[in-house]
Amino acid sequence: MQSLAFAYRQLNALLLGKSDAIKLALACLVARGHLLIEDVPGVGKTTLAQGLARVLGLDYRRVQFTSDLLPADIVGVNIFEREASSFRFHRGPVFAQVLLADEINRASPKVQSALLEAMEERQVSVDGVTHPLPQPFFVIATQNPLEQVGTFPLPESQMDRFLMRIGLGYPPPQAERALLLGEERRRVMEELVPALEPVPLLQLQAQASRLTVSPALADYVLALLQATRQGRRFAQGLSPRAGLALVAAARAWALLEGRDYVLPDDVKAVFPAVAGHRLTTAQPGGGPVSDDELAALVAGVAIP
Repeated sequence: MQSLAFAYRQLNALLLGKSDAIKLALACLVARGHLLIEDVPGVGKTTLAQGLARVLGLDYRRVQFTSDLLPADIVGVNIFEREASSFRFHRGPVFAQVLLADEINRASPKVQSALLEAMEERQVSVDGVTHPLPQPFFVIATQNPLEQVGTFPLPESQMDRFLMRIGLGYPPPQAERALLLGEERRRVMEELVPALEPVPLLQLQAQASRLTVSPALADYVLALLQATRQGRRFAQGLSPRAGLALVAAARAWALLEGRDYVLPDDVKAVFPAVAGHRLTTAQPGGGPVSDDELAALVAGVAIP
């Protein structure tokens, strides 16, 4: 746990005034999930992704998603080698422990879907041959708001593969002032040191998955799920998969808090990040659910 605390402190020194978002990102990775960071350009999305890989001591690759990107540019391709008279698989950037899919919604839906198998099964299939991905394997995707030019909405099936969606927003005035007066972020990034290695991180992930969830807490999560399915507030409620994601995220949050059991406060802490991108309003044409609506939903569900 000391190593996670050290990683957290380093990231807070890199991204000023973003402690809540950083903790959610760490919880997402400890829960073996994938992270979607949605916000306007220039607020530190890529910096957070690169910093996470650096402090966790993981192999890192970045793919800039563009409209002309092809699935093979991510997964890899078989190339015929004349000397050996055979095809050889050349791995794409997805074969990394941390893959940054930068501006994922600037690529076509066909390219976006190329990540589905990798994110869910942690493997890719090319020409009928399955290739396992490194462990641990995290996809950290950044996304620009849909109203910006040249963006394609992610399909619901892919949105559901992200355990959490977070936003960074503008820093508080005091943090932004310190940012303007402080060191260049690139130099701060270079000073980050790994607080973990892959094997200890895998052990922490396994430890988080074993944290105690009481029957009463399971009833509370079920009540939250049921609340999203009742009435006319949302187009459709949260699925059982979303419920499992909520429990996994709450376990990781509890581990970061130094506990071996999960409390309702852990569920409340991760609920907006886990549920926000899985829900749409019931109004014609749908629409994103606001933080206020999520807060009202949680406030309306009693703790058993």
